[in-house]
Amino acid sequence: MNRIFMLSILLFSTITISGNSYSKDESPIVESRYFGEKPPALIPKLFDPKIVSPEGKFDAGWFSPDMQEFYFTRRGGKHKKRTFFVIRYEHNRWGQEFETDIKWPQFSADGNIMYVGKEYRERTDKGWSDPKSLGGFLKQTAHGLSVSSKGTYYFPLFEKDFNTGHGKLSYSRLVDGQYESPVTLSNEINKGKWIAHPFIALDESYLIWDVVREDGYGQSDLYISFKQEDGSWSSAINMGPQINTDLQESAPQVTYDGKYLFFSRGDWEVKEDGSRNYIGKKYWVDAQIIENLRTKQ
Repeated sequence: MNRIFMLSILLFSTITISGNSYSKDESPIVESRYFGEKPPALIPKLFDPKIVSPEGKFDAGWFSPDMQEFYFTRRGGKHKKRTFFVIRYEHNRWGQEFETDIKWPQFSADGNIMYVGKEYRERTDKGWSDPKSLGGFLKQTAHGLSVSSKGTYYFPLFEKDFNTGHGKLSYSRLVDGQYESPVTLSNEINKGKWIAHPFIALDESYLIWDVVREDGYGQSDLYISFKQEDGSWSSAINMGPQINTDLQESAPQVTYDGKYLFFSRGDWEVKEDGSRNYIGKKYWVDAQIIENLRTKQ
């Protein structure tokens, strides 16, 4: 009788401890959506999950707002050219990836519109519609596009001789179903060379981009500006040595839930013919680093 009683106590204790551990730590659920990767704190970590990166060939990728889809690329090995894939989260697990013709998608906040370059697709009962044109306002865009929850586009514009490293960040608002002519941001934002890859917060409260500046840490760095109450933008802030290094930091993106900042970090490889090829890896960091910088403006 005592033995049965003791076994019952031990079994109950084990169940209680397991239940308490799970209730206090929800990271297994969070980690599963990020392919088993443990989320980072305020020091950037390499994001290279094996499920999408066999042999370390993961190049870049992005989630849909509901975290049910991940669009990504691989490059290297048998993929001589950058190859595009999509993988879906079904039945509480990530499934098998498939090649796709959808490249570098972004989404509206509700996930019903997919922005792909200078076109967009609408969600239908059968998937996504055929691509539709956004209009001529994106005709001279350079590297990188970002869309706010209002549909406002932020993008760099080519100047006549972009190879000199000059370009300007601009935006275009969606008004009555039509995009306005691009408006160039201030000279404070458009200072430096190789201005590219803007990321606009969904509520347009901050803007992050990469640029080469004299006060930077080497190659291109990530800078951030916060929108003020009067609608102007604050002075650009270098995101600091935790984010920026003597390598090239670029292509910032914040997850749709606002929890994590993703960006690329890498260097240029010079080939035998003298051409250059960028070799970078994705890193991620807790987006609290953005709020910490907000207090310094």
